[in-house]
Amino acid sequence: MTNPGDQLRALAAQRILIFDGGYGTAIQNHGLGERDYRGNLDLADDQKGNNDLLSLTRPDIIEGIHTAYLDAGADIIETNTFSSTRISQADYGCEHLVRDLNIKSAEIARRACDKAEAKDGKKRFVAGSIGPTNKTLSLSPDVNDPGFREIDFDYLKSVYREQCDALIEGGVDFLLIETIFDTLNAKCAGMAAQEAAEASGRDVPLMLSMTLTDLSGRNLSGHTVEAFWHAVRHLKPITIGLNCSFGADQLRPHLAALAKQAGTLIMAYPNAGLPNDLGEYDEMPDQTAALIGEWLGTGDTGGLVNIVGGCCGSTPEHIAAIARTVADAKPRAIPSPPVVTRLSGLEPFTMAA
Repeated sequence: MTNPGDQLRALAAQRILIFDGGYGTAIQNHGLGERDYRGNLDLADDQKGNNDLLSLTRPDIIEGIHTAYLDAGADIIETNTFSSTRISQADYGCEHLVRDLNIKSAEIARRACDKAEAKDGKKRFVAGSIGPTNKTLSLSPDVNDPGFREIDFDYLKSVYREQCDALIEGGVDFLLIETIFDTLNAKCAGMAAQEAAEASGRDVPLMLSMTLTDLSGRNLSGHTVEAFWHAVRHLKPITIGLNCSFGADQLRPHLAALAKQAGTLIMAYPNAGLPNDLGEYDEMPDQTAALIGEWLGTGDTGGLVNIVGGCCGSTPEHIAAIARTVADAKPRAIPSPPVVTRLSGLEPFTMAA
Protein backbone atom coordinates (compact mmCIF):
# COMPACT_ATOMS: atom_id res chain seq x y z
CA MET A 1 0.00 0.00 0.00
CA THR A 2 1.42 3.36 -1.04
CA ASN A 3 2.20 5.77 1.77
CA PRO A 4 -0.21 8.76 1.81
CA GLY A 5 2.72 11.12 2.28
CA ASP A 6 4.44 9.83 -0.87
CA GLN A 7 1.15 10.02 -2.76
CA LEU A 8 0.58 13.63 -1.68
CA ARG A 9 4.09 14.71 -2.65
CA ALA A 10 3.77 13.04 -6.06
CA LEU A 11 0.46 14.76 -6.80
CA ALA A 12 1.70 18.12 -5.48
CA ALA A 13 4.64 17.97 -7.87
CA GLN A 14 2.18 17.83 -10.78
CA ARG A 15 -0.39 20.47 -9.82
CA ILE A 16 -1.66 22.73 -7.06
CA LEU A 17 -3.88 20.63 -4.81
CA ILE A 18 -7.15 21.78 -3.28
CA PHE A 19 -7.96 21.83 0.42
CA ASP A 20 -11.54 22.23 1.65
CA GLY A 21 -13.29 25.28 3.15
CA GLY A 22 -14.99 26.46 6.32
CA TYR A 23 -17.27 24.27 8.41
CA GLY A 24 -18.74 26.73 10.90
CA THR A 25 -20.69 28.70 8.29
CA ALA A 26 -21.85 25.52 6.56
CA ILE A 27 -23.18 24.17 9.85
CA GLN A 28 -24.85 27.47 10.73
CA ASN A 29 -26.68 27.42 7.41
CA HIS A 30 -28.60 24.36 8.61
CA GLY A 31 -30.28 26.46 11.32
CA LEU A 32 -29.88 23.78 13.98
CA GLY A 33 -31.39 24.00 17.45
CA GLU A 34 -29.95 22.72 20.71
CA ARG A 35 -31.81 19.43 20.33
CA ASP A 36 -30.04 18.80 17.01
CA TYR A 37 -26.68 19.16 18.70
CA ARG A 38 -27.61 17.10 21.75
CA GLY A 39 -29.43 14.30 19.96
CA ASN A 40 -30.14 11.43 22.35
CA LEU A 41 -27.06 12.04 24.48
CA ASP A 42 -27.57 12.53 28.20
CA LEU A 43 -25.71 15.81 28.72
CA ALA A 44 -26.25 18.42 31.41
CA ASP A 45 -24.96 21.53 29.60
CA ASP A 46 -26.44 23.43 26.67
CA GLN A 47 -24.80 22.00 23.52
CA LYS A 48 -25.78 24.59 20.91
CA GLY A 49 -22.65 25.64 19.09
CA ASN A 50 -20.72 22.46 19.89
CA ASN A 51 -20.15 21.75 16.20
CA ASP A 52 -17.90 18.75 16.77
CA LEU A 53 -20.69 16.95 18.62
CA LEU A 54 -22.66 16.76 15.36
CA SER A 55 -20.35 13.96 14.25
CA LEU A 56 -22.15 11.82 16.82
CA THR A 57 -25.65 13.28 16.68
CA ARG A 58 -26.03 14.45 13.06
CA PRO A 59 -23.37 12.61 11.03
CA ASP A 60 -25.52 13.09 7.93
CA ILE A 61 -24.91 16.85 8.07
CA ILE A 62 -21.14 16.48 8.50
CA GLU A 63 -20.83 13.93 5.70
CA GLY A 64 -22.94 16.20 3.51
CA ILE A 65 -20.54 19.10 4.07
CA HIS A 66 -17.55 16.88 3.30
CA THR A 67 -19.23 15.68 0.12
CA ALA A 68 -20.02 19.22 -1.00
CA TYR A 69 -16.34 20.17 -0.72
CA LEU A 70 -15.22 17.02 -2.51
CA ASP A 71 -17.69 17.70 -5.31
CA ALA A 72 -16.28 21.25 -5.51
CA GLY A 73 -12.83 19.82 -6.24
CA ALA A 74 -11.17 19.25 -2.85
CA ASP A 75 -8.31 16.75 -2.81
CA ILE A 76 -8.00 16.98 0.98
CA ILE A 77 -10.75 17.35 3.55
CA GLU A 78 -10.35 17.83 7.27
CA THR A 79 -12.20 16.08 10.05
CA ASN A 80 -14.86 17.87 12.11
CA THR A 81 -12.57 17.84 15.17
CA PHE A 82 -11.20 21.36 15.55
CA SER A 83 -12.41 21.45 19.17
CA SER A 84 -12.33 17.72 19.95
CA THR A 85 -9.88 17.87 22.84
CA ARG A 86 -10.54 17.40 26.54
CA ILE A 87 -9.78 21.11 27.13
CA SER A 88 -12.15 22.46 24.48
CA GLN A 89 -14.95 20.00 25.21
CA ALA A 90 -14.85 20.93 28.90
CA ASP A 91 -16.80 24.06 27.89
CA TYR A 92 -19.72 21.75 27.12
CA GLY A 93 -19.18 19.07 29.75
CA CYS A 94 -18.29 16.56 27.03
CA GLU A 95 -14.76 15.57 28.01
CA HIS A 96 -15.83 11.93 28.20
CA LEU A 97 -16.78 11.95 24.51
CA VAL A 98 -13.41 13.02 23.12
CA ARG A 99 -12.30 9.59 21.87
CA ASP A 100 -15.65 8.87 20.24
CA LEU A 101 -15.78 12.33 18.64
CA ASN A 102 -12.41 11.89 16.97
CA ILE A 103 -12.88 8.31 15.82
CA LYS A 104 -16.34 8.95 14.44
CA SER A 105 -15.33 12.20 12.71
CA ALA A 106 -12.38 10.47 11.04
CA GLU A 107 -14.61 7.62 9.89
CA ILE A 108 -17.16 10.05 8.41
CA ALA A 109 -14.48 11.91 6.47
CA ARG A 110 -12.87 8.67 5.32
CA ARG A 111 -16.22 7.37 4.07
CA ALA A 112 -16.89 10.58 2.14
CA CYS A 113 -13.44 10.40 0.51
CA ASP A 114 -13.85 6.73 -0.40
CA LYS A 115 -17.20 7.46 -2.06
CA ALA A 116 -15.74 10.36 -4.05
CA GLU A 117 -12.73 8.29 -5.10
CA ALA A 118 -14.98 5.44 -6.21
CA LYS A 119 -16.81 7.84 -8.54
CA ASP A 120 -13.85 9.24 -10.46
CA GLY A 121 -10.75 7.32 -9.37
CA LYS A 122 -9.01 10.43 -8.01
CA LYS A 123 -7.14 10.00 -4.74
CA ARG A 124 -8.59 11.95 -1.80
CA PHE A 125 -6.97 12.49 1.59
CA VAL A 126 -8.23 12.99 5.15
CA ALA A 127 -6.45 15.43 7.46
CA GLY A 128 -7.24 15.09 11.16
CA SER A 129 -8.00 18.62 12.39
CA ILE A 130 -6.30 19.58 15.67
CA GLY A 131 -7.26 23.06 16.87
CA PRO A 132 -5.27 25.21 19.31
CA THR A 133 -7.51 24.94 22.45
CA ASN A 134 -8.20 28.07 24.50
CA LYS A 135 -5.17 27.59 26.75
CA THR A 136 -1.64 28.78 26.04
CA LEU A 137 1.75 27.61 27.25
CA SER A 138 3.53 30.83 26.29
CA LEU A 139 1.36 33.50 27.89
CA SER A 140 -0.19 34.15 31.28
CA PRO A 141 -3.95 34.75 31.46
CA ASP A 142 -3.30 36.96 34.50
CA VAL A 143 -1.78 40.36 33.68
CA ASN A 144 -0.74 40.69 37.33
CA ASP A 145 1.22 37.42 37.28
CA PRO A 146 3.23 37.02 34.05
CA GLY A 147 4.71 33.72 35.21
CA PHE A 148 1.36 32.02 35.80
CA ARG A 149 0.16 29.28 33.44
CA GLU A 150 -3.21 27.50 33.53
CA ILE A 151 -1.65 24.31 32.14
CA ASP A 152 1.80 22.79 31.75
CA PHE A 153 3.51 21.11 28.81
CA ASP A 154 3.01 17.52 30.00
CA TYR A 155 -0.71 17.98 30.59
CA LEU A 156 -1.27 19.62 27.21
CA LYS A 157 0.72 16.88 25.50
CA SER A 158 -1.52 14.26 27.11
CA VAL A 159 -4.59 16.17 25.85
CA TYR A 160 -3.26 16.27 22.30
CA ARG A 161 -2.09 12.65 22.50
CA GLU A 162 -5.62 11.50 23.34
CA GLN A 163 -6.93 13.26 20.23
CA CYS A 164 -4.15 12.08 17.94
CA ASP A 165 -4.51 8.44 19.00
CA ALA A 166 -8.23 8.52 18.23
CA LEU A 167 -7.84 10.31 14.88
CA ILE A 168 -5.28 7.74 13.75
CA GLU A 169 -7.54 4.91 14.91
CA GLY A 170 -10.35 6.46 12.86
CA GLY A 171 -8.24 6.32 9.70
CA VAL A 172 -6.82 9.79 8.93
CA ASP A 173 -3.95 10.17 6.47
CA PHE A 174 -2.40 13.23 8.11
CA LEU A 175 -2.57 15.12 11.38
CA LEU A 176 -3.22 18.83 10.79
CA ILE A 177 -2.23 21.14 13.66
CA GLU A 178 -3.97 24.31 12.55
CA THR A 179 -4.75 27.90 13.50
CA ILE A 180 -1.57 27.95 15.57
CA PHE A 181 -1.48 31.10 17.70
CA ASP A 182 1.07 29.79 20.22
CA THR A 183 4.25 28.23 18.84
CA LEU A 184 4.93 26.28 22.04
CA ASN A 185 1.44 24.75 21.89
CA ALA A 186 2.24 23.64 18.34
CA LYS A 187 5.54 22.07 19.37
CA CYS A 188 3.66 20.24 22.13
CA ALA A 189 0.97 19.00 19.71
CA GLY A 190 3.64 17.97 17.23
CA MET A 191 5.40 15.87 19.85
CA ALA A 192 2.11 14.20 20.79
CA ALA A 193 1.34 13.53 17.13
CA GLN A 194 4.72 11.93 16.49
CA GLU A 195 4.37 9.74 19.57
CA ALA A 196 0.87 8.68 18.52
CA ALA A 197 2.01 7.81 15.00
CA GLU A 198 4.91 5.78 16.32
CA ALA A 199 2.63 3.91 18.74
CA SER A 200 0.21 3.11 15.90
CA GLY A 201 2.91 1.65 13.69
CA ARG A 202 1.78 3.92 10.85
CA ASP A 203 3.49 6.81 9.10
CA VAL A 204 1.09 9.71 9.72
CA PRO A 205 2.73 12.91 8.42
CA LEU A 206 2.20 16.25 10.12
CA MET A 207 0.68 19.36 8.59
CA LEU A 208 1.25 22.67 10.42
CA SER A 209 -0.68 25.90 9.86
CA MET A 210 0.01 29.15 11.69
CA THR A 211 -2.45 32.01 12.16
CA LEU A 212 -1.43 35.67 12.34
CA THR A 213 -2.95 38.06 14.84
CA ASP A 214 -2.23 41.34 13.03
CA LEU A 215 -0.61 42.83 9.94
CA SER A 216 2.83 42.72 11.56
CA GLY A 217 2.89 39.06 10.54
CA ARG A 218 3.22 37.55 14.01
CA ASN A 219 1.18 35.01 15.91
CA LEU A 220 -0.07 35.61 19.46
CA SER A 221 3.15 34.31 21.02
CA GLY A 222 5.03 36.92 18.97
CA HIS A 223 6.78 34.83 16.32
CA THR A 224 7.19 35.96 12.73
CA VAL A 225 6.47 33.37 10.05
CA GLU A 226 10.21 32.78 9.50
CA ALA A 227 10.84 32.37 13.24
CA PHE A 228 7.89 30.00 13.44
CA TRP A 229 9.36 27.86 10.67
CA HIS A 230 12.73 27.72 12.44
CA ALA A 231 10.96 26.67 15.65
CA VAL A 232 8.99 23.77 14.14
CA ARG A 233 11.00 22.51 11.18
CA HIS A 234 12.51 19.73 13.34
CA LEU A 235 9.04 18.12 13.24
CA LYS A 236 9.57 17.59 9.48
CA PRO A 237 6.00 18.55 8.50
CA ILE A 238 4.80 17.50 5.06
CA THR A 239 3.14 20.93 4.79
CA ILE A 240 3.65 24.26 6.49
CA GLY A 241 1.50 27.31 5.96
CA LEU A 242 -0.97 29.90 7.09
CA ASN A 243 -4.71 29.83 7.65
CA CYS A 244 -7.50 32.05 8.95
CA SER A 245 -5.98 35.43 9.92
CA PHE A 246 -7.06 37.67 7.01
CA GLY A 247 -8.19 37.47 3.45
CA ALA A 248 -5.90 36.32 0.64
CA ASP A 249 -4.65 39.81 -0.20
CA GLN A 250 -3.35 40.65 3.28
CA LEU A 251 -1.96 37.15 3.79
CA ARG A 252 0.16 37.27 0.63
CA PRO A 253 3.34 39.07 1.85
CA HIS A 254 3.62 36.81 4.89
CA LEU A 255 3.00 33.74 2.77
CA ALA A 256 5.72 34.90 0.39
CA ALA A 257 8.19 35.18 3.28
CA LEU A 258 7.40 31.64 4.42
CA ALA A 259 7.47 30.19 0.90
CA LYS A 260 11.07 31.37 0.44
CA GLN A 261 12.23 29.72 3.65
CA ALA A 262 10.39 26.42 3.97
CA GLY A 263 11.86 23.29 2.43
CA THR A 264 8.49 21.53 2.31
CA LEU A 265 5.05 21.94 0.74
CA ILE A 266 3.18 25.18 1.42
CA MET A 267 -0.54 24.96 2.22
CA ALA A 268 -2.58 28.14 2.73
CA TYR A 269 -6.28 28.63 3.34
CA PRO A 270 -7.32 32.22 4.04
CA ASN A 271 -10.62 33.62 5.23
CA ALA A 272 -13.10 34.87 2.64
CA GLY A 273 -11.99 38.43 3.36
CA LEU A 274 -12.64 40.09 6.70
CA PRO A 275 -15.95 39.90 8.60
CA ASN A 276 -18.41 42.78 8.42
CA ASP A 277 -19.97 44.52 11.45
CA LEU A 278 -22.30 41.54 11.91
CA GLY A 279 -19.46 39.05 11.85
CA GLU A 280 -20.43 37.77 8.40
CA TYR A 281 -18.18 37.31 5.39
CA ASP A 282 -19.18 39.18 2.24
CA GLU A 283 -16.34 38.25 -0.12
CA MET A 284 -17.81 36.37 -3.07
CA PRO A 285 -16.22 33.19 -4.48
CA ASP A 286 -14.85 34.86 -7.60
CA GLN A 287 -13.28 37.63 -5.48
CA THR A 288 -11.50 35.14 -3.25
CA ALA A 289 -10.36 33.11 -6.24
CA ALA A 290 -9.02 36.20 -8.01
CA LEU A 291 -7.00 37.23 -4.97
CA ILE A 292 -5.57 33.73 -4.62
CA GLY A 293 -4.77 33.93 -8.32
CA GLU A 294 -2.24 36.61 -7.39
CA TRP A 295 -0.33 33.95 -5.43
CA LEU A 296 0.40 32.09 -8.67
CA GLY A 297 3.09 32.54 -11.29
CA THR A 298 6.74 33.28 -10.59
CA GLY A 299 8.81 35.83 -8.76
CA ASP A 300 8.25 37.56 -5.42
CA THR A 301 4.51 38.02 -5.94
CA GLY A 302 3.61 34.55 -7.14
CA GLY A 303 4.42 30.87 -7.08
CA LEU A 304 3.69 30.73 -3.37
CA VAL A 305 1.60 27.60 -2.82
CA ASN A 306 1.35 23.86 -3.36
CA ILE A 307 -2.03 23.38 -1.68
CA VAL A 308 -4.76 26.00 -1.30
CA GLY A 309 -8.26 26.20 0.20
CA GLY A 310 -10.44 28.40 2.37
CA CYS A 311 -11.09 29.08 6.05
CA CYS A 312 -13.76 31.21 7.77
CA GLY A 313 -16.57 32.33 5.50
CA SER A 314 -15.53 30.10 2.62
CA THR A 315 -18.09 27.75 1.06
CA PRO A 316 -18.08 24.95 -1.54
CA GLU A 317 -18.66 27.69 -4.12
CA HIS A 318 -15.46 29.42 -2.97
CA ILE A 319 -13.52 26.16 -3.22
CA ALA A 320 -14.89 25.46 -6.70
CA ALA A 321 -13.87 28.95 -7.85
CA ILE A 322 -10.39 28.52 -6.38
CA ALA A 323 -10.04 25.12 -8.05
CA ARG A 324 -10.87 26.65 -11.43
CA THR A 325 -8.38 29.47 -10.90
CA VAL A 326 -5.41 27.24 -10.03
CA ALA A 327 -6.26 24.38 -12.42
CA ASP A 328 -3.53 25.20 -14.93
CA ALA A 329 -1.08 26.92 -12.58
CA LYS A 330 2.37 25.53 -11.90
CA PRO A 331 2.86 24.49 -8.25
CA ARG A 332 5.52 26.17 -6.15
CA ALA A 333 8.97 24.67 -6.50
CA ILE A 334 10.25 23.55 -3.10
CA PRO A 335 13.55 25.31 -2.30
CA SER A 336 16.61 23.54 -0.91
CA PRO A 337 17.99 25.96 1.70
CA PRO A 338 21.66 25.50 2.62
CA VAL A 339 22.33 23.48 5.76
CA VAL A 340 23.14 26.03 8.45
CA THR A 341 22.20 26.58 12.08
CA ARG A 342 18.80 28.28 12.14
CA LEU A 343 17.44 29.37 15.51
CA SER A 344 14.29 31.08 16.65
CA GLY A 345 13.53 33.78 19.13
CA LEU A 346 10.64 36.04 18.22
CA GLU A 347 12.73 36.78 15.11
CA PRO A 348 14.60 34.19 13.03
CA PHE A 349 18.34 33.84 13.56
CA THR A 350 20.79 32.18 11.18
CA MET A 351 24.25 31.51 12.55
CA ALA A 352 27.01 32.57 10.19
CA ALA A 353 29.71 30.06 9.28
